[in-house]
Amino acid sequence: MQVRAAAEHSRFAYIRAIGAIVWKDLAAELRSRELILSMLVFALLVVLIFNFAIELQPSLRQTITPGVLWVTFTFAGSLGLNRSMSIEKDRGCLDGLLLAPVDRSAIYFGKFISNLVFMLIVEIIVLPVYAVLYNMDLLNVRLLLVILLGSIGYIAVGTLLSSMAVQTRMRDVLLPIMLFPVVLPVLLAAVKASSGFLQNAEMQLISPWMNILVVYDVVFIAVSFMVFDIIVEE
Repeated sequence: MQVRAAAEHSRFAYIRAIGAIVWKDLAAELRSRELILSMLVFALLVVLIFNFAIELQPSLRQTITPGVLWVTFTFAGSLGLNRSMSIEKDRGCLDGLLLAPVDRSAIYFGKFISNLVFMLIVEIIVLPVYAVLYNMDLLNVRLLLVILLGSIGYIAVGTLLSSMAVQTRMRDVLLPIMLFPVVLPVLLAAVKASSGFLQNAEMQLISPWMNILVVYDVVFIAVSFMVFDIIVEE
């Protein structure tokens, strides 16, 4: 009974530590609005540039939309990941988190959830803007599921690698160099699945890409959980 109570208490403390980190990030961003605004402005600029630079016929919009959307999400997410960890490092918060008496994987999951929330907020705003500019209906539950799964995989890897890159002097350059080759499978699967749903393709053609997204998310969240302690120690 005592062992079970101790395990439940430890589990509760772990979840509470994750919640505290998420709440800290959200509260800090609510005061400064520095991170979300920079991501949002960048994403909207990319969408506007594509809109004015490429004049597409209605029949071609469904073909190019997945690529444009994921280019926008990818670069805005990269900017957010870099800024998120840089702020922690520059303010000395990262050292304080590492000294906290909690399992360091809780730090990873806290940063992962907060980064995911920031990216989802940007995506929620970008999608209606894109739909208006390109005169498309993007309120597709299956498309939104692809965006969620792709974002989870992207942020899972990005949070891990940004915690590594932030320790270097060339962190702004190093993160994209490390990140994009690793997330290439999830981006490819997300683009293919998004294209399939927008073009009303058969589910048997889309399901392999969906399976890749799910497996990628599970594998890299598990890998990040196991190696985060080693990476921050270095």
